[in-house]
Amino acid sequence: MIHFYRSLGAIKALTFDLDDTLYDNRPVIERTEVEVVNFMQQQFPQLAALDRDGFNRIRRQLLEQEPDIYHDVSEWRRRSFELTLQLHGDSDSAAAEGAAQIMEHFCYWRSRIDVPESTHTTLSQLAERYPLVAVTNGNANPNLFGLGDYFYRILRAGPDGRAKPFGDMYLNSARQLNLAPQYLLHVGDNMITDVAGAIRHGLQACWINNHQQNLMHEPEARLLPHIEISRLDSLCWLI
Repeated sequence: MIHFYRSLGAIKALTFDLDDTLYDNRPVIERTEVEVVNFMQQQFPQLAALDRDGFNRIRRQLLEQEPDIYHDVSEWRRRSFELTLQLHGDSDSAAAEGAAQIMEHFCYWRSRIDVPESTHTTLSQLAERYPLVAVTNGNANPNLFGLGDYFYRILRAGPDGRAKPFGDMYLNSARQLNLAPQYLLHVGDNMITDVAGAIRHGLQACWINNHQQNLMHEPEARLLPHIEISRLDSLCWLI
């Protein structure tokens, strides 16, 4: 399925969202959170009774106290681990050390991602024709699950700017590619962070509708993308 909503201009590079665009991220997060809470319960006796709901309440508490922390999800999670240990009696230094241990365990599971072969094929073909940049609000590391070599740059919210839909990483991509934003096509699954964010900052946008949603009834639709596709590999012959 392909729909055109705006005229495509010249394309000289592509930027890609990662989670739920290039692979299904939902089972990854589910498994990661289970493994991390199990690790916390086993390695830290004071957390033996802590469950996922209890930990997520602490995460939300930290976000309420420091709203801007959501721009860096890795730091938000690390600080949440640290705060959890502090609330359960650890000193600041012990909590920082423990949080580093938990974060290492988190990063291991977070990047155990099964990438579809069609994603490898698509990115490989596109990378022969265009520079590709990963632009993610998340903390998955493409170098750890076989996608790193396709990308000219990998930009993450936090170290490389505020989270999408803010324009920091979009405009950063254009600067690093030495291209005007209008020559970039951003590909992503989210109507707000990917489509609206890209268009508002001068990029072209491709919405990958991988859950058979109806754009006309999509509650998060703010701006029409240039194109809508249901399969990532459609890009290989579309552009």
